[in-house]
Amino acid sequence: MSDSDAPGGRESPGIRTDPDADADAEVETDADPDPNPGFTRPRSSSLKSEVEAEAEAEAGIDIDIDFAKVFQALPSPTMLLAPDLTIISANRAYVHISGRGLDELVGRFLFDVFPDSPTKEASGARTLRTSLERLLATGERDTMALQKYDVEVPDRPGVFEERYWSTVNIPILDADGQVSLIAHRVEEVTALVRARKAAARTPGAQHASLTTLSHEDAMTADLLTRSQELQELNEELRKAHARTHEVAVTLQRAMLPGTALPRHDFAAVRYQPAASFLNVCGDWYDLIDLDGDRLAAAVGDVVGHGLEAAGVMGQLRSALSAAIRATGRPADALTTLAQHAHTVEGALATTAVQAVIDRAAHTVTYSCAGHPPPLLAHPDGTVELLDTATDPPLAASDDTIPRTQATVSYTPGATLVLYTDGLIERRGEDIDKGLNRLTHSLKHHHTLPPEPLADAILTDLVPAPRRGPDDDTALVVIRL
Repeated sequence: MSDSDAPGGRESPGIRTDPDADADAEVETDADPDPNPGFTRPRSSSLKSEVEAEAEAEAGIDIDIDFAKVFQALPSPTMLLAPDLTIISANRAYVHISGRGLDELVGRFLFDVFPDSPTKEASGARTLRTSLERLLATGERDTMALQKYDVEVPDRPGVFEERYWSTVNIPILDADGQVSLIAHRVEEVTALVRARKAAARTPGAQHASLTTLSHEDAMTADLLTRSQELQELNEELRKAHARTHEVAVTLQRAMLPGTALPRHDFAAVRYQPAASFLNVCGDWYDLIDLDGDRLAAAVGDVVGHGLEAAGVMGQLRSALSAAIRATGRPADALTTLAQHAHTVEGALATTAVQAVIDRAAHTVTYSCAGHPPPLLAHPDGTVELLDTATDPPLAASDDTIPRTQATVSYTPGATLVLYTDGLIERRGEDIDKGLNRLTHSLKHHHTLPPEPLADAILTDLVPAPRRGPDDDTALVVIRL
């Protein structure tokens, strides 16, 4: 990306990115009326959360904070980045330590301003980019271990100076929980690293070398050296984590029916793995032709995660498929599956819903085992919650007691939606809110054909790709 291509003049809430104005910040003093031209001057009333405002009101406190001045006064060098890694602003400490004015920073792509050293072993830019991309994908803070990131000497193109940094990348989220800004905070530790290296090169003079540093600085230098080894280990763990995630998702997909269903153009299925390996795998769906008029549809969710959950999911899905073929009745099929679940390690508390659609009789017969209820959208847009026949999850109760089932009628053109809880559950939120979101989405899009309807539902309910869903999501949409 060239300088001419780098986006500039990006506007962010409460921030002005005028390089000419920002450049003046370098020569400002504490006596200046506005030492922070890189920002507009947001007042506390526009930035305080409702909780903060309420707490201040109860305490009888009236605080008027100029957060732009606070940013400039921070002793830690800090730079603000847009999600596309364009530099939005930087405080005085960062301007000082970088050796570059705001006019050389603001509006430019981060790695255009700070390219990596051309040496083969240089990895600072690559490692920093990985950290920032991880932050954008997860929406979570990423603390980097000690990094060697050589910096091009100002006014000497192609000449790089050896520098070491301790870096923390902090996401600033918008109202929708998406990353709107990145606070990139650095501390330079070059002097400490050089002192430690000098001591290590001359064992006999190690004590004398370290005595030039305070006891605290000597300890810090030693810890920073150790952190380089930890960083290498962390990178290996991340790679192993990514490989395991890929294997688990591949196994999960291999055990599910194909998402392309040419025989069932009236149906659409979706499976989206969780963003985190800790939550991946365990959800399943199934579509089975019982005879010329009847179609069986099921979704389920194993409590565990990872490769183990994928294996349990495969066993239970196959068992339920065989049970519904043999019995033709959802309640009987789930009763059989619940009894079988006692023999499968890791199957405890699995949830599932089985439905049988009779196109000749225009009925849907269903049974739920602790699973979120299916939704039936009628042609007039009315959405019905199918929650009459609900029993405990598998292997969580006396499974000698027959399970219940219910039958509802439908008008041709109606839509049946089955799903797993990853579609509607959000951390810290009542599940009814997610169910209401799904009902609203289905009501709004119910006239769409199954494939675009499935996409519209996922768009409305699943977090944006930057972060990904917190849990697996399986979805089945059937036009009746």
